[in-house]
Amino acid sequence: MLDAQIHQGKFGEDYIRVLASAAGLLVSQDDVDVDGVDFCIKKPGRSRFGWSPRIDVQVKTTSRPKRRAAAFDFDGLNQSQFSKLAGTDFSVPRFLFLVIVPTRADQYAALNTAGLLLRDVGYYVSLADRAPFDEPRTDRRVRVNVPTANVLTVTSLRQLIDPDSAPLTPPAEPLITRGSE
Repeated sequence: MLDAQIHQGKFGEDYIRVLASAAGLLVSQDDVDVDGVDFCIKKPGRSRFGWSPRIDVQVKTTSRPKRRAAAFDFDGLNQSQFSKLAGTDFSVPRFLFLVIVPTRADQYAALNTAGLLLRDVGYYVSLADRAPFDEPRTDRRVRVNVPTANVLTVTSLRQLIDPDSAPLTPPAEPLITRGSE
C-alpha cells in the first residue's frame, strides 16, 4: 500500500487524467518535475490559437478544505511552487488544479450500476494576476484562494485550453468501440 500522502496525491493526478480523457484531451508529463508542472494537457489538432493548444498544470489535493465565502483558502503551496505558477511570464498558460478528496482512501471511488464515481471535485485557478516572489523560499507557505465557481468539468477543462471549444455532445446512437463490449 502507498503512504497516505502519496496515495492522495496520486489519486488527485489520476482524477485529472480521467477528466482529460473524458474531454478528449491528451496528457503528458515531463520525466522530472523541475518546472513546477505536473501535466501538460492539450487539445490535438488545429484551433484559432494554432496547433495543439495546451495548458500546464500543477495538481494539489486536500481532504480538509478550508472554505470561506465563495472560495477555498488553500495553504498547500510554498513560495517556490507558487512562483512557478504566478505571473504572466510563460509561453503556455499555467493553472493550479485543486482536487478535494475524501478523508478516507476507501471512499475515493465507488462502483455501482450507473458507473464509476470519483470523489470528490476538482477546481482550478490561474495565478497570472499574482506576482511571483523575487527570492522564493521552500519553507514559507502562500495562501491561494480557489473560487468554488471554478469547477473542473469536461467543458471547463476544454475551455481553459481552447476558449472556442464547444461542449461535447452525445452521439445520436450508442457507440460500440473496442473495450466496451
